[in-house]
Amino acid sequence: MILGIAIPGFPGNQSSLNPAGPAAAHIEHTFALIFWITAIVYVLTLTALIFFVIRRQHDLTLIPEPIQTTDASDHLAVRVVATAVGLTVLLLFIMMISSFLTSRRIGHMNGQQALTIDVYGHQWWWEIQYPNKHEPFRIVTTANEIHVPVGTPIRIHGTSRDVIHSFWAPNIQGKRDLMPGYNTDVLMQVDQPGRWRGQCAEYCGLQHAHMSFYMIGESTKDFDNWMNAQMQPSITPTNPQTQHGQQVFLTHSCVMCHTIRGTIAGSRVGPDLTHLASRSTIAAGMLPNTIGNLGGWIMNPQSLKPGSRMPPNQLSGADLQDLLAYLETLR
Repeated sequence: MILGIAIPGFPGNQSSLNPAGPAAAHIEHTFALIFWITAIVYVLTLTALIFFVIRRQHDLTLIPEPIQTTDASDHLAVRVVATAVGLTVLLLFIMMISSFLTSRRIGHMNGQQALTIDVYGHQWWWEIQYPNKHEPFRIVTTANEIHVPVGTPIRIHGTSRDVIHSFWAPNIQGKRDLMPGYNTDVLMQVDQPGRWRGQCAEYCGLQHAHMSFYMIGESTKDFDNWMNAQMQPSITPTNPQTQHGQQVFLTHSCVMCHTIRGTIAGSRVGPDLTHLASRSTIAAGMLPNTIGNLGGWIMNPQSLKPGSRMPPNQLSGADLQDLLAYLETLR
């Protein structure tokens, strides 16, 4: 649905004109109202201009005679101008009131009880945590994918680990800046299942354009199953290839930056990889999570995402293949 008009085949998984939640719906309605008001005013103004230009056609080679006015025509002109000014002021007030009501409706959502999700912006990826007040040792940590139950209020508790970022999932909610040293809360809700793409909306450096994420709306049952799976530690390798791949991970620079729960790897510099294979993308939504892309990313991330904080890794072909086989077990 775009401006009240359904467009068949329009995917709209990153568009404020295809709302998937109440906050985005309020924003889309206000945008549609402002768009149609300004569009109609533009068309009427342009039509009037064309009409009078055609009506007052003159031969440009001649000097036109001065237009004679009367008291009646002057009064008519004053009434037309006054009416136009009054109508303009009225329309501006309508748009202002609509914007105010939208902000108020979105603000009222903040009083609801909600599932809290912590979001941390990094150059250039998103760290996602699901706090667990009752069992703090079972906190779920992932990257660049935010799973949410459909129809449940969600409170995004965000901040930045380096520079200013802006968390924006246009189908779900308006953007919210994440400032280093400050905590920001924004409440949102996903009302239909699907994958909704989000993006950093504040220029944050070289790879700002490649700092995306996905909000994944799913049923309560599917969400609970995903959460239970994510709480589990990594699977212990069961064959020589994956066992060697784990050793490659733990004895090279990988262990200096990443966490894999259930192993000695516990660094927080880069994304938590405990369930890496369950994610659909890598490099903050830049690449599909395939063996080929993952191998290229491990060996030379700078060729794919220049400026990223991950250094190249010099591995032999055999070590790389075993490492990839191990990472594929992290589901």
